[in-house]
Amino acid sequence: MDVIKTQQISGKSIEKVIVHPLVLLSIVDNYNRVAKDTRKRVVGVLLGSTFKGTVDVTNSYAVPFEEDDRDPSIWFLDHNYHESMFSMFKRINAKEHVVGWYSTGPKLRENDLDVHGLFNDYVPNPVLVIIDVQPKELGIPSKAYYAVEEVKENATQKSQKVFVHVPSVIAAHEVEEIGILIKHKAELQLNSMCSSFFCLLQVTGKLAALKGLDARLKEIRSYLDLVIDGKIPLNHEILYHLQDVFNLLPNLNVTELIKAFSVKTNDMMLVIYLSSLIRSVVALHNLINNKILNKEHEKAEDSKPVAVPATAGS
Repeated sequence: MDVIKTQQISGKSIEKVIVHPLVLLSIVDNYNRVAKDTRKRVVGVLLGSTFKGTVDVTNSYAVPFEEDDRDPSIWFLDHNYHESMFSMFKRINAKEHVVGWYSTGPKLRENDLDVHGLFNDYVPNPVLVIIDVQPKELGIPSKAYYAVEEVKENATQKSQKVFVHVPSVIAAHEVEEIGILIKHKAELQLNSMCSSFFCLLQVTGKLAALKGLDARLKEIRSYLDLVIDGKIPLNHEILYHLQDVFNLLPNLNVTELIKAFSVKTNDMMLVIYLSSLIRSVVALHNLINNKILNKEHEKAEDSKPVAVPATAGS
């Protein structure tokens, strides 16, 4: 390759972007109010913090944005509105600062680099998070990018900025998890106990995660088949990542690991067995108390004197 990618001098390397559920809910609400059933996208500002290469996005707000469908170079973002909104948000939480911007894409567009350059005035190395509000595939509905300089080795062309993908995850604080549970419970109108409802959400989430893992494994297999058939060139970086994945897989043939899994499984089954046994004893105890209470009521009814009606004298 005759291209070398170098990080911006004014910014630090970004390793991961964490998006909180509150941000996703705010973006979806903004899209439903402004651009639902249209081909438009919504744009907004991301607030949060940055620490050791990790961008933690905890809040967001929408910004008026317009663009020409025919000419991508024509667009308008109300930065005055953004500055006034940020000043009000800063009064509420001074720890949150501008970390980047979001778009409902659902993919990168031609003028995104120009919009991204506008946010360089507010943060040295902003991130772009694209949220797919109508996902068609299983997985995380967010993709994060940051800009780097692309320099030609032969120096025949001027350097230009390009977007580089960065891993993104969805994470939540305990307060946010409780809020999401309450929201789902209100929407689904479930009358079951909170514990069983939480278990239902956990099982649903694990099922979706397994389906997403299956889709990724099929995608990896399809890529390797194309490489073997010679239809696409070999990418050593992808193979290095696959090798890391295989190296992280546990060796299930180790005796100590098998024994540890067995002990852990037995401990869990013991807890389940004791819980079922205690539940049965408590149910039997309640049944006996109910029968005793019914007998006491029957004795009390039998011991009551029976009123004899008086007869008229002759």
